[in-house]
Amino acid sequence: MELPEEVVKDARRRLHRAQGQLEAVDRMLSEGQECKAVMMQLSAATKALEQVGFKILAAGLTYCVEHPAEAAEEGYPLEEIQRMFMRLA
Repeated sequence: MELPEEVVKDARRRLHRAQGQLEAVDRMLSEGQECKAVMMQLSAATKALEQVGFKILAAGLTYCVEHPAEAAEEGYPLEEIQRMFMRLA
């Protein structure tokens, strides 16, 4: 299943943001910064990654609902999307 271009663009933007946040966590740890500040940054990175997953999953779910036969043929029956959602949740 191919993802829409706008979903890919948004996912990549969010991934770059998360990457920057993870780099900040690494830098903060090496600088010995306070645990509270590190955890806030780590939480932001985790949230950004979750949002990427949900954005991609929403696009997949939309495709599966709009094109159930094609999605199933491509290996993405609705049940598989539901399992993917539960792994992400």
